[in-house]
Amino acid sequence: MTGEQVYVAHAPGDLELVQDLFSTVKNFPFGVHIALEEADADRSRDLLKGRIDDSDLLVAVLTDDAADDQWVNQEIGYAVAKDVPVLPLYDHEQLRGGYVTAVDGIEIDRENLTATIFALLGRLRDELTPLGGLAVPNWFVRFPCTLSGCGHRVTLEIDDEQTKLWKRHKHGQRLETTCDVCGTTYYFDPATIGFVRREDGRAPPGR
Repeated sequence: MTGEQVYVAHAPGDLELVQDLFSTVKNFPFGVHIALEEADADRSRDLLKGRIDDSDLLVAVLTDDAADDQWVNQEIGYAVAKDVPVLPLYDHEQLRGGYVTAVDGIEIDRENLTATIFALLGRLRDELTPLGGLAVPNWFVRFPCTLSGCGHRVTLEIDDEQTKLWKRHKHGQRLETTCDVCGTTYYFDPATIGFVRREDGRAPPGR
């Protein structure tokens, strides 16, 4: 699963919330385009239509601020017109109006963003599955080893179904992967795939 594109429509006042929700999502091998990270001001946001055209999914973050935001409403309408699926993330049911009234979305739990991120990742696994792909696509996160003198590419493969990932989270069981060169081990939260800690290996010889 690589190369897919996700566009996130949101109100200006929700940028921090959106960044919290997508901080680990952006580590996966697909593009995540957050509207106000790519537009300097609302007046230039209309230039992002091309991002929506190229997207496989539009995530609409629906809050009280977003309800009256012209850009969020326009971007949802534009996505629908271009046959781009829309996934609503909403603070409460009353915000699911218009084009997303009947769309199955995700309710934001501001007291437990971990659960919200977990639900978001689950939906993305479903929505971005290529046609003919496995029921549980193999996801991965790839990053350079951060041990001084190494820098080798490390891959965390995520094969577990979402239900198993949540059970591991509840039991404090981390996902882990090890650098093939220096032996440094990295641990991640199974619910959010957020980095937790590392155990240093040995620096590669000759580095």
